Amino acid sequence: MKSLCLLQLVCLAGCIASRSREWAHHGAPIFADLTVHEMKAVRAYLHGIPEMGLTNARSRALNKNSILLMELHLPKKHEALKALDRGHAKPPRQARVIIQFGNQAQPNITEYIVSPLPSPTSHEVKTFKGAKPVTFESRPITVVEYDHINDILKKISNKAHKLLFETTGGFSYSNCSNRCLTFSDIAPRGLDPGERRTWIMLQKFVEGYFIHPIGFEVLVNHQDLDPEKWTVEKVWYNSVYFDSVEELVEKYESGEVEKLKLPDHSDDDFYSTYIPRGQINTPTNIHGPKLVEPQGHRYHIDRNFVEYAGWSFAYRVRSSAGLQVFDLRFNGERIAYEISLQEAIAFYAGDTPAAMQTKYIDAGWAMGTSTFELAPGIDCPEIATFIDLYHYFDTDKPVHHKNALCIFEMTMAMPLRRHFNSDFQGGYNFFGGLENTVLVLRTTSTVYNYDYIWDFLFYPNGVVEVKVSATGYIHATFFTPNGLHYGSKVYNYVLGNLHTHLIHYKVDLDIDGRENSFETLDLKFVNFTNPWSPKHFIVQSKLHRTEHRTERSAAFRFGKKFPRYVHFYNPNKKNKWGHQKGYRIQFNSHAHSVLPRGWREENGISWSRYPLAVTRHKDSEATSSSIYTQNDPWEPAVSFENYIRNNEDIVNQDLVAWVTVGFLHVPHSEDIPNTATPGNAVGFFLRPFNFFNEDPSVASRSTVIVRPGQDGKPKIQRWTPEVIGHCVTDQPFFYNGTYAGV
Repeated sequence: MKSLCLLQLVCLAGCIASRSREWAHHGAPIFADLTVHEMKAVRAYLHGIPEMGLTNARSRALNKNSILLMELHLPKKHEALKALDRGHAKPPRQARVIIQFGNQAQPNITEYIVSPLPSPTSHEVKTFKGAKPVTFESRPITVVEYDHINDILKKISNKAHKLLFETTGGFSYSNCSNRCLTFSDIAPRGLDPGERRTWIMLQKFVEGYFIHPIGFEVLVNHQDLDPEKWTVEKVWYNSVYFDSVEELVEKYESGEVEKLKLPDHSDDDFYSTYIPRGQINTPTNIHGPKLVEPQGHRYHIDRNFVEYAGWSFAYRVRSSAGLQVFDLRFNGERIAYEISLQEAIAFYAGDTPAAMQTKYIDAGWAMGTSTFELAPGIDCPEIATFIDLYHYFDTDKPVHHKNALCIFEMTMAMPLRRHFNSDFQGGYNFFGGLENTVLVLRTTSTVYNYDYIWDFLFYPNGVVEVKVSATGYIHATFFTPNGLHYGSKVYNYVLGNLHTHLIHYKVDLDIDGRENSFETLDLKFVNFTNPWSPKHFIVQSKLHRTEHRTERSAAFRFGKKFPRYVHFYNPNKKNKWGHQKGYRIQFNSHAHSVLPRGWREENGISWSRYPLAVTRHKDSEATSSSIYTQNDPWEPAVSFENYIRNNEDIVNQDLVAWVTVGFLHVPHSEDIPNTATPGNAVGFFLRPFNFFNEDPSVASRSTVIVRPGQDGKPKIQRWTPEVIGHCVTDQPFFYNGTYAGV
């Protein structure tokens, strides 16, 4: 009878697991990015509505009505879960569309939800929480606006041609061949809501022009939709401010301003390139190590649904923000409904006006659309599966980004676990070990000068690592002696400006269900009489648990002591040993606040006040930032602080963790030619904490156990075939285990 009951339980567990996998696969398309067909259908539908008066996004006029961005609009969570947890029909697919209405008396930005896809027939206005309107001036800058900025820079440079030519040793902004100037524009664009005034600095247009400033910066007011009415409000040259280009030129000609003379253009100017120089002892005729898959992939991909070693998840790359993972399960049990990148910022300091103003908020540049092609063997291993992405931002047709995302399995070159059990007599009782391989989901964002490498890593023991690695070029300005308070001199006339990177993630945890609670664990010293020696005392650590019952209690400020463990658990589910099933978040970060609380631009990034904040899930609180924050951080359309202001109960509720990671970067000479990834990676781990009855990786058949045989020879026990071949090694596995003096 016992055997029969056990068999029935095993069969039931197998059926549940099979059904869970089937429903996860069934529901994954809910989260898939818009297809090319869907994008074109949405565009055709909206352009077919006469009262909207839509024209092409790339037409030269600024006072026009046009589509700015198009991306998937996610369904409400409870609707998605009906498909994911019960196999019901998937909710209709919808598109989020941002339209710039510039051809009207009061220009505005309006968002619409267009449905159903792939054949839309209706649209409704989408609003942010609190129905806060979006100001027209907060819109992201477009290619057409850049074209007009280029035109006014030509006019400026023509007036200052002699000055620029003499300063740079023969470079000019227009009518140039191989000695051209280019520009970088700074944001936010102004000092108050409703402004559109941008500081622009000129640079030599060579490879890596980001670190070739020439000491010439201008403030352009481009708020008016008629570019002929744009004006120059300030000019900065050689540490002096002028009210106009004409004033600068006049004083330059009369000798009233000290003239700059940069070193003559030569091969020395190519310090910003990747061209090898210097000595290296590594043989150049021998390739370095490579990843191989002796028998092919061990993961499975079906469109946006991925399975690997017990893991399953759906993914998308949101055009406005970036990489997202949904419906994350291990062995069929959901751990998280959503883990998604929300925002990335880099706030700078410096001595020039451009440096002082630089506070980059990257979703405002449609960070998710800057997912450019990945290079095999460099960005991802050659064995990776490369996937194309499609975006619709500031365009009139979908843009194809070839090989912009990759998925691969790799060895960590570190055991997941191992133990050598010595007999303390020159031999051993056993050796046991398990290799550590992970699945990596990766894409990149090149937001102008910086390159972010976004990773999700899935480990065989139920651990997820979420990581970003920063590389690319530093944001550099013209060197002034006072600039050394704000960075380092990295080359002639070049200052690498200090800055802080902060990255924000949404982690919607569903620990074996939606009803979760949150606690923190710390240690406290206890002092008590030694029970086996009463004249002595024992001092040791004791667990101290704090249940956080409200959102304010679970919002941890930078600058305050952070708990040792932050633990999310299901109060209604226990593991075999009586512990409530849970996961904890472990930080790998050196983040800190970038501005005092409530100081102007800080209002737009109020999430940056907290390394961790926990809120109740609400569909109306889907994101912590928006595409408009960059150009209006003072009165943002999305204010994260409002999410915790009502201080709701978070006990036995559907909880969302909002995680901030980051680091300070004080540029140094080794950032030339550009920043390297080692030491510039931050993120967090999701680690099981009594979620399982034991480490789930014990199911792996890659374990190797070695025991000494009676004949003195090692007896190797393994559950997978041994791999011998030129791609890995031509030597069979061997282990001796003895040790002796020599």
